[in-house]
Amino acid sequence: MQNESKAQMPAFGYELLRDFTLSSILGKNESDILYWAGKEMARKYPCDTDVDVNSFFAEAGFGILQLEKETTDGYIFSLANDPAVFNFAKRNFRLEAGFLAEQIQQQKGYLTECFDEKQEKDQTVLFTIKWDPKEIR
Repeated sequence: MQNESKAQMPAFGYELLRDFTLSSILGKNESDILYWAGKEMARKYPCDTDVDVNSFFAEAGFGILQLEKETTDGYIFSLANDPAVFNFAKRNFRLEAGFLAEQIQQQKGYLTECFDEKQEKDQTVLFTIKWDPKEIR
């Protein structure tokens, strides 16, 4: 990530691509395709630590990622961002979920899944990540 350009995309341009164009092109398959696209993105930009994952989220404009809870077989992260650029009501967060699932799968070495849940009241997203230590990747 550090070698990549630091050029910034205006929030409006990002919104056009993320919330209008992709949604329009992908249609009813948007959730599934974005999840797998997130996994592919994680393979291209591997993060060795949770700190690296947090940095990636900030640099990509996804928002501020925070570890809320750690269990023996998973994590719960929360994601928040400036409401002006978050587009919370319209946005699908499966891209971020796929990215997290693959990053944690690479770090832990176990088959990993991630589920996202919008928290309307707080305008945040909770990502529940679960891995199966019986399923080595």
